[in-house]
Amino acid sequence: MNDEKRMAGDYEIIHAMHIGDQEIVAGENPAAAAGQMYMCAFCEQNEIFARYDEVLCSDDYAEIIGIYGQRVAEQAEKTRIELKGPKIQGIVNTPITANGCTPISSDDDLNGKVVVIRPDILRREYRRATNQVMLCDGGFGASPNSHGSACYCVNLYTGKTSRFERRDILGVLKDDQIPKWAQHGLKYHQAERQRKAQRPPER
Repeated sequence: MNDEKRMAGDYEIIHAMHIGDQEIVAGENPAAAAGQMYMCAFCEQNEIFARYDEVLCSDDYAEIIGIYGQRVAEQAEKTRIELKGPKIQGIVNTPITANGCTPISSDDDLNGKVVVIRPDILRREYRRATNQVMLCDGGFGASPNSHGSACYCVNLYTGKTSRFERRDILGVLKDDQIPKWAQHGLKYHQAERQRKAQRPPER
């Protein structure tokens, strides 16, 4: 069990909620100057650093929690609207399970394959097909029987690149299993790679 406190400077993070592309946090610092015992902020972090934006402070806990709740609600509504996009486009966006793809083994080469990310490793709001179907574009974990585990994948709906572990991949999609929207994304990504490869080098 990990009892290590999460800190933001001198503030202990006592509440945190990650929804969509934002995390909202609330923190406490009993030794802070007057008017700054509690804080609420947006947090962006990776494995190296954390950055806090739009920080608001108060000695009134109820006030800070009210701001925290308001920001969570606003971010939740923003995310809900964004995630309605595929449905509006007629995309069937139910999660893909093991029955909907072909399982992989350690002998499989995933480079250039359309893969499915396990829904349980995604945040709850993103457990949808448009966040699972990816083009595996490299990484040591994409190679068979590799000692590495990183797989770099391109989301075939958004075009964004993310890093996953090989164990995060549920399976691969055969050509006849790839949804039409993902086929479109795959063709677009392949065309972009070809265009960049043909671009003359800068002098």
